[in-house]
Amino acid sequence: MPTNSIPKEAAYQIINDELMLDGNPRLNLASFVTTWMEPECDKLIMASINKNYVDMDEYPVTTELQNRCVNMIAHLFNAPLGESEAAVGVGTVGSSEAIMLAGLAFKRQWQNKRKAEGKPYDKPNIVTGANVQVCWEKFARYFEVELKEVKLRDGYYVMDPVKAVELVDENTICVAAILGSTLNGEFEDVKHLNDLLTKKNQETGWDTPIHVDAASGGFIAPFLYPELEWDFRLPLVKSINVSGHKYGLVYAGIGWVIWRSKDDLPDELIFHINYLGADQPTFTLNFSKGSSQVIAQYYQLIRLGYEGYRNIMENCQENAMVLKEGLLKTGHFNIVSKDKGVPLVAFSLKDNSCHNEFEVSDMLRRYGWIVPAYTMPPDAQHVTVLRVVIREDFSRTLAERLVNDIQKVLYELDTLPAKVTAKVQESNKKSEIETQREITEAWKKFVREKKKTNGVC
Repeated sequence: MPTNSIPKEAAYQIINDELMLDGNPRLNLASFVTTWMEPECDKLIMASINKNYVDMDEYPVTTELQNRCVNMIAHLFNAPLGESEAAVGVGTVGSSEAIMLAGLAFKRQWQNKRKAEGKPYDKPNIVTGANVQVCWEKFARYFEVELKEVKLRDGYYVMDPVKAVELVDENTICVAAILGSTLNGEFEDVKHLNDLLTKKNQETGWDTPIHVDAASGGFIAPFLYPELEWDFRLPLVKSINVSGHKYGLVYAGIGWVIWRSKDDLPDELIFHINYLGADQPTFTLNFSKGSSQVIAQYYQLIRLGYEGYRNIMENCQENAMVLKEGLLKTGHFNIVSKDKGVPLVAFSLKDNSCHNEFEVSDMLRRYGWIVPAYTMPPDAQHVTVLRVVIREDFSRTLAERLVNDIQKVLYELDTLPAKVTAKVQESNKKSEIETQREITEAWKKFVREKKKTNGVC
């Protein structure tokens, strides 16, 4: 901290100049998070940026708006609510907090049942696919729950429902299904999982439930695939989380978790406080948080309505198809993502013996594009992909421009000597998978070292 103060104009200019080195959010194709909202909503956000949401007694209208959001989202997910029944849910900082809360509810429900039966309750586990987002690993580690992962395989990059149910035992607090995998945008088959798990519960006498991590897909499936059964229409789905700051179309800082009914949220997890005014129930990991994102979510829900969300999601999907077709026309890529899922395109090089996906990602930054390259989780870690997330502000023009820039990068790479040729040549006795893993690791190391010196995120 400086010893002396400086003029506000100077402080502003210093920070503004440094921020110029940040990437352009709209060209950050790695992120699912919303980077554009209407000016009217920006005004509402700035007008409420000084409100602490937790002061419910002081800001009762904001609390009411949150409750309306919970109810609208619950109905969107087909929660079995009576005509005047209020939905059970809460706004969070994001899906990570929402998953922590849902996981805690499952753990406590399981523990209470085991205690009542006089059985051990010290070794809970959750069954997921190896493709889950890191927040599930955080929950497992932070709250001492074993994470049992279904491994992936070539050509199948989501959780296999059959293998998932095989891993379920009497200590399983829930099976977590992903509606929109971070890796390739694919929706997991929650309906099939529900059917298999129902059968196993009947055979064993257990009542293992399902949580749906709909962080990315929760605001997509209801509008693009309304016939798809993944939500509370399935009896074993007890809770769902969704990120308002992804395809809920709100800036970073808002998520939601919805429970099927009050019975699925243990009362002992809800705290009641009165030192901010009236009695206030609270079930969050953090205490203070801004009100602006809650207000922004309410704005989007009433401003766009069902029609507006559907139009935006259809447009995103169409732009994803434009990008996919453009990449296929180059003749250099295989498409890893599915047409039905989150609007994104995950793709890999057909031939990466000389130059690989990490180098394509690195060179695209010269044109301003941030396109991530990454390896798949076990047992598909030898597969490397590039991924482009299509958000509301990614237009067809940008999609066409990205394809042109990728073609330029491919041309430039073809004119360069292969930097890993030696590794390929000395690996003649190794399998193709072993060789690909070595090449991938070599380029990951190269990209990491280069990032340390260029000072640009």
